[in-house]
Amino acid sequence: MADAREYVSRPDELGNIHISEEVLAVIAAAAALETEGVASLAPNLGSDLAELLGKKNLSKGVHIAVNESSVSVEVSIFLKYGYTIPEVAKAVQEAVFSAIGNTSGLHVECVNINVGGIAFERELKKA
Repeated sequence: MADAREYVSRPDELGNIHISEEVLAVIAAAAALETEGVASLAPNLGSDLAELLGKKNLSKGVHIAVNESSVSVEVSIFLKYGYTIPEVAKAVQEAVFSAIGNTSGLHVECVNINVGGIAFERELKKA
């Protein structure tokens, strides 16, 4: 792999399979956003910088760390007002764990959730 992207590699009977960390981050972001009670992903410094430079980042708020044989995921979210934080966080953990495991076949070591704020109804209507 000649470019600067990070890849997760898995040996297969026919060769190797390389999965970009960005692909895993997009899968995690989609799973989190489909969870009831999640208003949006919370931006992190890396995605804010990318957006300032004009790059569209579909996985803002998601960080993937690859260990030798497993993947760790960190997701930062904004919750909708009125939802219970531990319940939504647990649902996001389960959704992300399942989505990455099912689509990539990789072992997910952990899914850490950071709640960056609460979105109120009037804020959601503006967006």
